[in-house]
Amino acid sequence: MLLAVDIGNTNIVFGCVDENDNIIISERISTNHNATSAEYASLIRNILEMDNFRCSDIDSAVMSSVVPSVTNTVKTAIHKLFGVEVMIAGPGVKTGLNILIDNPRQLGSDQVVDAVAGINKYPVPLIIVDMGTATTVSVIDKNKNYLGGLIITGMGVSADALISKTAQLPKFDFELPPDIIGKNTIDCMKSGALYSNACALDGITDRIEEELGEKCTIVATGGLSSAVVPLCKKNIIIDKNLLIKGLTIIYRNTIAYHKNKKR
Repeated sequence: MLLAVDIGNTNIVFGCVDENDNIIISERISTNHNATSAEYASLIRNILEMDNFRCSDIDSAVMSSVVPSVTNTVKTAIHKLFGVEVMIAGPGVKTGLNILIDNPRQLGSDQVVDAVAGINKYPVPLIIVDMGTATTVSVIDKNKNYLGGLIITGMGVSADALISKTAQLPKFDFELPPDIIGKNTIDCMKSGALYSNACALDGITDRIEEELGEKCTIVATGGLSSAVVPLCKKNIIIDKNLLIKGLTIIYRNTIAYHKNKKR
């Protein structure tokens, strides 16, 4: 079984994929910059045991990361726990993605992985929205070229900034209020956060389609997408496992490439 791991600034996503590319486990934990490899190993083992799997079930691993300080810690944890080498989805790994931005090496590995999954699973042209610490928007044309995108302040970061810069606004959860017009401070904040992001996605995707001159498939992923996308007027597909799918595709393609190269 393949272990697919994506390390983000806020969360780490773990997925276990069987030989038929079915996602058996999909879990996320908080990214802890101070945790040791032993602590991460314990968390990963607990996730497997919680889903009735054993460490011996894992025979390969692939990982992407946008947090360099945590990458080696988690990589060491996986090696200790399963005795496997971890393939890192980064420079030198075959992704099959044609990246047309000014400096392809600047593109975040999570955006690369999302795009690989997108071009393999959905019709193009394609807009991919990943709502995490930052909200990233990736644009892929009808020829499956990665054109570029946008980076937007994430909903959680915006809320934290608002609370930290005001004296009387409290913390709140991203739950839908009864009406768009809030009747109390908490509901006003919830409504402001959720609907402003939904309107932003509607408006941005409209303008991207105008620039491309054609309609796009729109796919959203990331921890906050399920709270925002239902409020959008555009038809947006939620795929919470997009990263795991992309990592699986990259791993399979890279292994196949090296096998063919040896022949």
